[in-house]
Amino acid sequence: MRAAVLEQAGQAPTVRDFEEPDRDVVQVSLAGCNPVDLALASGKAGECDVPRVVGQEGVGYTVDGTRVYFNWPMAPFGSWAELARFDPDRTFPVPATVDDDMAVALGISGLAAWLPLTRHADVSSGQSVLVLGATGVVGSIAVQAAKILGAGRVVAAGRHLDSLNKTRDLGADAIVELGGDDDAAALKAETQNGYDVVVDLVYGEPFLAALEASAVGATLITVGQGAGSAPAVPFARLMGRTHVGHNNNLLPARVMRQGYQELTSLAADKRLSVDTVRYGLDEAEAAWQAQANGPHVKIGITPR
Repeated sequence: MRAAVLEQAGQAPTVRDFEEPDRDVVQVSLAGCNPVDLALASGKAGECDVPRVVGQEGVGYTVDGTRVYFNWPMAPFGSWAELARFDPDRTFPVPATVDDDMAVALGISGLAAWLPLTRHADVSSGQSVLVLGATGVVGSIAVQAAKILGAGRVVAAGRHLDSLNKTRDLGADAIVELGGDDDAAALKAETQNGYDVVVDLVYGEPFLAALEASAVGATLITVGQGAGSAPAVPFARLMGRTHVGHNNNLLPARVMRQGYQELTSLAADKRLSVDTVRYGLDEAEAAWQAQANGPHVKIGITPR
C-alpha cells in the first residue's frame, strides 16, 4: 500500500510502499494532521520507532463496511496511508450526515475543545469563558462549544488578528489580540469580574496573563503549550483557582467515545463550523510543512 512513512526522527515523511496491516484494518478515506504528529515525529514526545506510517487519526471503513472515526492507530500503521490498523477502543461510529472533513476535525481537535468544557468545567449557567489561543482549529471549536453549552460572555484571544475576527461569527463576544505591552490588562478589559473558565491552548506567558485576569474560583484548563512551557506561576495567584492539564488520551475511552458522539450530533444539526483543507497523499511533505507553519484550518490527507 502507499503511505507517508517516517524514516528518521525530525524529518518529514516520505511517500512510498509500505507493508499492509493484517488485522483490525480500516480503509482510510481521510486522515487528519495535527501538531502531535510533528511532536511525535521529532522524538520530543517520547521514543520514535522508525520506519512507521505517520498520522494519529482518520475516517474510513472497516472490512464489514462500517464507517468509523479512529485515533491512535496501532503502530507502525498510522493513518496517512491507504490502510491503517485501528484500536477498537478508540474507534467510533460516524453518522452518515457528517462528512469526512468534519468527522476528522471533531476527533483530536474537537475533543481537545469539547472535553475541557464538559468534563473539567461547567459553563451552563452563563459563566464567562476565555479561549486563549482561539485562532486555531481547537480554539475555534472551543468558542462555539462554550456558547452552545450556555456560557455567558466568551472572549477569544490570540495573535492572528484576521483569524480572531472570524471568531466573532462563531460566537465570540469580544476578541483580544495578544502580544501587546500588557496582555493581562487587555484581557481584564474584556471581563467585569474576571473569567470563570479559561481554555488555554498556548501556556507560557499568555497563561500567566490569563491567570491574572481570572476570577477567584476559576477553572483554567491547559490543553497545549504552543507559546512555551513551564512559566513561573506565582502561588498566590493560583490560590482559590483550579488548574487542570488536559490530554484527550488520559481520559477513559468511553469518555472520548461519548464526547465524540456529542460533537457529531451537534455537527449533524449544523451547529458547528470548521474550516478545512485537503492534501493528496503525494503532497504529504507540503501538508507536513503547512502544519509546522501553524495553519488556522484543519488539514486532511486523502490517500488516493
